[in-house]
Amino acid sequence: MAYELKQAAELSQRIDLTGRERLTVTGVEDVERFDELSVVMRTAAGVLVVTGEDLHIGKLSLDGGELLVEGHIDGLNYEDAPVRKGSFFSRLLG
Repeated sequence: MAYELKQAAELSQRIDLTGRERLTVTGVEDVERFDELSVVMRTAAGVLVVTGEDLHIGKLSLDGGELLVEGHIDGLNYEDAPVRKGSFFSRLLG
């Protein structure tokens, strides 16, 4: 049961989009690259790509896992699913 709680905490993520102009993402582990047209970040739920125009990072706190993106946001897309650590049996037996 403790493994299930730990796994749920590792995968927790919140995405809050306000008016296509302000995006707050929690569960951010790293920002891989960014420019005015896209922001690519590794999150607890996988690699998230934010696309748009005039994008800039307003706030970044990797210690707290929070990122604020401002600009005209056109899309959010996950590139992959999170990678589970450990073998099948170690996950099964906890």
